[in-house]
Amino acid sequence: MLKPLSISGYLCMVGGLVALIATHNVLSPSPFAIVPQALAVALMLWARVTFGRRSFHLAANPTEGGLVTTGPYRFIRHPIYASVCLFTIASVAAHGGWTTLALGALVMAGALTRIFCEEKFLKMRYPEYSKYAAQTRRLVPFVF
Repeated sequence: MLKPLSISGYLCMVGGLVALIATHNVLSPSPFAIVPQALAVALMLWARVTFGRRSFHLAANPTEGGLVTTGPYRFIRHPIYASVCLFTIASVAAHGGWTTLALGALVMAGALTRIFCEEKFLKMRYPEYSKYAAQTRRLVPFVF
């Protein structure tokens, strides 16, 4: 049940982002959008470099190589999802409108679905994950 749910979360994230791009509601000349989006891209790159040469899985199941707790993973458990959310929030804030808001909500719902599925997989795979989870936040340091 978790794998199909995590795949649907992925499809929501990708579908929402593709729709935002198709409707020209992603990039904005406003520095209030550019700065958070640039930070989101930097966070994603930092997380990918830290994560290493591991492959991406369509389902949110863990990869080989152990639990990653360095780099941005020291502060938040899901920095890649956090970067997608930050990028999307900046897009929605810059463009407004019901369609953009609905697409942003779709991306966020997909990310949250993936996070909760992935955490269940990680708890099953890595016994030390519960301790790590108790010391870090999911998306926003010190908040959530």
